Amino acid sequence: MAHSIAKYEGWSREDLISRLAQLERASGRRTDLTEHKLGDGSKPFDASTYPRRKIALKFTYHGAHYSGLEYQALPSRLPTVEGMLFDALVRCRLVDPAGGFQACGWEKCGRTDKGVSAAAQVVSLWVRSALGGVQRKEGPGEGATPVEVEPADTTDGDGPGLEGGLAMMGDWDEPPTNAALEKPAETTTEIPYVFRINRVLPPTIRILAWSPVADDFSARFSCRWRHYRYFFSPCGLDLSAMQDAASRLVGEHDFRNLCKVDPTKQLTSFTRRILSATIDPVEDNPHLYVLNLRGTAFLYNQVRHIMAVLFLVGTKLEKPSVVDALMNVDADNPHPPSREGEPAPAVVSCKPLYEMADPLPLVLWDTGYDEGAVSWRADHDTEAGVTSEKTLSNNVYSTMQTLLERSEIHTALDAHFLRAAAKHHAPPPRYFPIGGESAEPLRKDSVLAVPTGGGMYRRSAEYTPLLQRGRTDSVEAINERWKLGQGARRLERKAAAAAAAAGADS
Repeated sequence: MAHSIAKYEGWSREDLISRLAQLERASGRRTDLTEHKLGDGSKPFDASTYPRRKIALKFTYHGAHYSGLEYQALPSRLPTVEGMLFDALVRCRLVDPAGGFQACGWEKCGRTDKGVSAAAQVVSLWVRSALGGVQRKEGPGEGATPVEVEPADTTDGDGPGLEGGLAMMGDWDEPPTNAALEKPAETTTEIPYVFRINRVLPPTIRILAWSPVADDFSARFSCRWRHYRYFFSPCGLDLSAMQDAASRLVGEHDFRNLCKVDPTKQLTSFTRRILSATIDPVEDNPHLYVLNLRGTAFLYNQVRHIMAVLFLVGTKLEKPSVVDALMNVDADNPHPPSREGEPAPAVVSCKPLYEMADPLPLVLWDTGYDEGAVSWRADHDTEAGVTSEKTLSNNVYSTMQTLLERSEIHTALDAHFLRAAAKHHAPPPRYFPIGGESAEPLRKDSVLAVPTGGGMYRRSAEYTPLLQRGRTDSVEAINERWKLGQGARRLERKAAAAAAAAGADS
C-alpha cells in the first residue's frame, strides 16, 4: 500500500483529479467524456435555450504533462489536452455536454503527440454567446449524439507534475451552476471567454486569445501554414551540415521515409510542401539552437523523423545528401542530385529502420490563416479593466511567468548538481562531430552516444549507415495488412452496432 501511494506523491492536484476521473470512466461510473454530474440541486444545462456563435480559440500547452492533444477513448496515465479543454468548456457552460465534440463542431489545427507542446494551437467550435439579439441560435450538430472516438495510443509515459500552491492556480471560483445563469438578453458585451476558461484549466494549458469566425471556418482546413520548432543543444554537432540537409527539404516532396505510417488513415499520398527550413540560434538563449520548419501540412511524426536524420548529419555519421535519398522513393522517376558535384541519390522506396527524435523539444510554434479570417482578442480580467488581487492569479502572463521562473530555478539547480558531480566524475569523451577540432578520434572500443534530442542519446558500439539498414514494409503492404486485420474487425463492430440500433428502433 505504501508503495502504491508513493508513486502519486509527485503528481499535481490536476493530474490526480484527472486520474480519478479516468478510473471512474474505466469502472463504468463515467462511461463518456460528455457525461458530467452537476452539483446537488443544480439544473441540467440546456444548451438549446441559449444563442451560440462560432469562435476560434488560440491556446498553449506544455506537452510533458499530457498524453497528447487528441482525446483518447481509453484511459491513460496522463490526461489529454482536448479532454481537459472540453471539460473546462462544459464546466463553464459554454458547450453541450451531451453532444460531445460533434455537437459543437470541434476542429483542431494540428494533432500533437504525447510530450509535444504548442505555443499557438487553434481549435474552432460553436459556444454559448451573450449576444442574444445578434448571433445565431443554432449551429451544426444540434441534437447530435456523442461522436465516436477511436482508441488512441495509450502507452504510458512519465511527465513532471506541478507541485505546491502552483497546482491551485486557476481554482479561485467554481463556475456558476446552470440555475445561476441568466437568460440571454440584448447586450453588446460578450462572455469573457479567455478569463472564464482559464480559471478552470490547469496552468500548463492557457487560452491566449479568441476570435469570432465565419460559420464555414475550420481550424484545420482554413489553416494555410504551420510552423514547428525543435530546440536542441549544438554541442557536438556541425550546424552548417545540418543547415545544408535542412535546406533540401524545402519544396514539394514525398516524405514517406520521414514519417510514421498510420494505417488507420489509409493514406496513399505522402507528398507535402515545406515552405522553409532553417537552423537558427535561439534569440534569448545562446546555449540552444532551433530547427524552424514551416509547411502547409505535416504527416504523422514527420518533424521528429526529420530531426532524427538532421542529428545524424550533424554528428557527421551521415552526409547531407542522405535527405535527398530518403525523398527519392520512385524508381521509375528517380531524382537528380540536388547539388553540383554530388552523385545521383539512391532510390529508397521503403523507410530504413531508425529512431525518431524525442518529443520534448518539439513545439507547434505558430499557425497561419488568411487575412481577415481571424481577429484575435483577449478580454480584460474585469469588466472595468482593473486587475484585482483575486483575478491576478488567473492572468495569463502572470501564470506563465511563474512557470518560467520555476523552470529557471530547476535549470540552476541541475547546473549546480552537474558541477558537484564533476568533482568526482569525469565527463565522457566526445567523438562528435566526427573529425571536428574538439572531437576525439574514434577508437575500436569507442561507444557512440548519438543524440536523439531533449538530452537523450542512443548508445552503441557500432553505427550502421541509414541506407544499409533493414527496411520497413512498403506503405501499400502496411495499409493492406491493417485493412484485412484491425480494419476489418472495426467494420464488423460498426455493422453490428448499426444493426443493433436498427433493431431497437423497429
